[in-house]
Amino acid sequence: MSQNFDEVTAGSPVAQFYENRVIFITGSTGFMGKVLVEKLLRSTSVKKIYLLIRQKKGVATQARLQDLLSSKLFDSVRTTRAGELSKLVAVHGDITQPRLGLSTQDEKLLVENVSVVFHSAATVKFDEDLTKSVAMNVESVQSMISLCKKMKKLEALVHVSTAYCNCDRSEIKEEVYPPPGNPQGFIQLCKCMDEETLNSPEMTAKLIGNRPNTYTFTKSLAENLLITEGAGLPISIVRPSIVSAAWREPFPGWVDNLNGPTGLIAGCGTGILRTLHCGRDLLADLVPVDIPINLMCCVAWRTATQPSSCTQVYNCTSSSVNPIT
Repeated sequence: MSQNFDEVTAGSPVAQFYENRVIFITGSTGFMGKVLVEKLLRSTSVKKIYLLIRQKKGVATQARLQDLLSSKLFDSVRTTRAGELSKLVAVHGDITQPRLGLSTQDEKLLVENVSVVFHSAATVKFDEDLTKSVAMNVESVQSMISLCKKMKKLEALVHVSTAYCNCDRSEIKEEVYPPPGNPQGFIQLCKCMDEETLNSPEMTAKLIGNRPNTYTFTKSLAENLLITEGAGLPISIVRPSIVSAAWREPFPGWVDNLNGPTGLIAGCGTGILRTLHCGRDLLADLVPVDIPINLMCCVAWRTATQPSSCTQVYNCTSSSVNPIT
């Protein structure tokens, strides 16, 4: 297996780019984040991967890292490249906290060593409270930008957005559109105004305007923040649509949740769901998780090796090109 890996690496400029790189990833315990970590360990020779992990429900950061590594997802790495697992380092933090909740020591560690950042942490709940959605999807981006501005070796910051942050448009090009509000204004609003008032259905509906939910609204704000506050940084944005079970990697059909189409299929397969109200001809814009993950790895390489004067945007969807009704 090691010979095959070397052969693949020798012919891949992307794999070569990651050799001895130090990576920083947020959202590594989420669906997409897990697959990204596995892909980098299995297909590249990174030097170190720092994972921002918060304590959750009484489970400490290091314990959550061990839970992550015990997943079936990492079976191939454990079997063929077990030594790579030691390259993962959990860094205690929280995207909703100032400075991402990092200690002074950990921040210095990242600033001195990291050259590639993947920011995939976010709340993907459509009905999330506005204040929490702003904290996780907008304010965290501001904190990440501040951290990246300090990084001495930064060559690429890849931000995971969504194809639906501009769902008010019939055609979505690979560009950042004007936001539905002032990102900084909403950050301040959520800090100084009563949470219960802001999160009431009536107030939230007025504030998000023509966006269907707080998720698409805050994701749009975040993209604009990257343009305004992140000016001068090597930033690229990846916009996946509905992310579903793996096509090929790490193995066909891998999924770890019942979100979106997975819950629908599970409901039908078990006989719990027997009827469905739907539009037969409408497109279900699904994309297997390994497609946007591979794209993210390539986008970081391209951002670093072929720098652009403006933020590059990559839509990762099936749409009408390869439709599923």
